[in-house]
Amino acid sequence: MTKNRPFSPIRWRDDRLELIDQTRLPVDEVWLTCSRPEEVADAIRRLSVRGAPAIGVAAAYGLVVGLSGAEDLAPEALGRRFDEVSELLGGTRPTAVNLHWALARGRQVFERAVREAAGGGGGKPGAAVRAALLAWAEDLHARDIETNRRIGEHGAALFADGDRVLTHCNAGALATAGYGTAIGVIHSAWDLGRVGQVWVDETRPLLQGARLTAWELQKIGIPHRLVTDSSAGSLMTRSLVDRIVVGADRIAANGDTANKIGTYVLAVLAQRHGVPFYVAAPLSTVDPETATGAEIPIEERAAGEVTSVFGTRVAPEGVEAANPAFDVTPAELVTAIITEVGVLEPPYTESLAEALRRGAATDS
Repeated sequence: MTKNRPFSPIRWRDDRLELIDQTRLPVDEVWLTCSRPEEVADAIRRLSVRGAPAIGVAAAYGLVVGLSGAEDLAPEALGRRFDEVSELLGGTRPTAVNLHWALARGRQVFERAVREAAGGGGGKPGAAVRAALLAWAEDLHARDIETNRRIGEHGAALFADGDRVLTHCNAGALATAGYGTAIGVIHSAWDLGRVGQVWVDETRPLLQGARLTAWELQKIGIPHRLVTDSSAGSLMTRSLVDRIVVGADRIAANGDTANKIGTYVLAVLAQRHGVPFYVAAPLSTVDPETATGAEIPIEERAAGEVTSVFGTRVAPEGVEAANPAFDVTPAELVTAIITEVGVLEPPYTESLAEALRRGAATDS
C-alpha cells in the first residue's frame, strides 16, 4: 500500500476474479478465487467484498465471470445468460447504488458488443462480448482508483495542519478499487502534513473500523486510536475532534446520505459541537432517481450479528434483535460532499445536479 501503487482488494488474474476476504481481516489475509458468478454474489452478500465502489467493481468483473464458457452460445442464449448473471448480482445488496450503476453500465457494454459482433457477421459473439466486458471492467477498476485520488486531493484542501479527524466504518482502499474515499481524503491530507491523529470508530456490530480501517491506517503509517462508537460525543465535548469524514453507500438527489449505521448519530453530535461533517464519495454513489433519503432502501441483516460477536453469544438465548445495516443522515447535517469534481456545498439539490452534469461531460 504505497503512494504510487495503492492496495486494491480486487484483482483479475489468470482469467479469474480474486477478492481479499475482508471477513478474515485483520488476522488472516486470504484471497478468494471466483470462477463462477454465484461465488461473486456470495462474496458480496456475506461482506467478503464490501463498500459501495468496491461492490460495483466486483459486480463488473462478476459479469465477465458469468460469461465464462459462453463463447459458443448464440446471441439469444448469450443474452439470457447475461440477464441471469445480472439479476443474481443485483439481488445481493439493496442499499449500495454503485452495484446497480455498474450493472446498468455493463448492460450497455454488453448490448453494444453484441451489435458489433453481429455486424461483423459472426454467428456466436460470446468471446468478443466477454472480451469487451473485461476491458470495460478493468477500465472501471483503474478509473475508480483515479477518482478516489481526486476525491482525496479535493478533501485534503479542507484540512488544517495537525487536524484530529474521526471516521466511521471503513471507506478506504478495502471499500473501493483502491486508495479509498474518506480514508483517501485522510491519506491525502496526511501526505500534506495536515493530519495529527485519526479517531477510528470500532463500528458495531461487525467492527469494520476496528478490523479494517485500523488495519489500513497501520499499513499507511497514519497515527490513529481506536474508540468505541459511543465515545464520539465525549471526544467532541473535550474538543478532541476537528472534523469528521465518512463515506456513503447512496446519496439522494437532495443530499440525504445513507451510510453505515451510526453515521447519523455522529452527524447530530457534530452539529451540536460545531464540528465539520464531510461525506466523501464518487458521483457514481449519487442516485438522482432517489429524491430524498426516505426513499433509500435500508438493508436489514441477520439478528445474529447483534446477539453474537463472531460466533460468541453475547445476549441471552431468545433475545430478539433489530439489525439495520445503514442509517440516513439528512442533508442539513452535512457540511460538504467531497467528490472527484470538487467539494460540493448546500443547496445539494443544485450542486449535486451540476456535479453530475460535469461528470457526464467528462465521461462523454
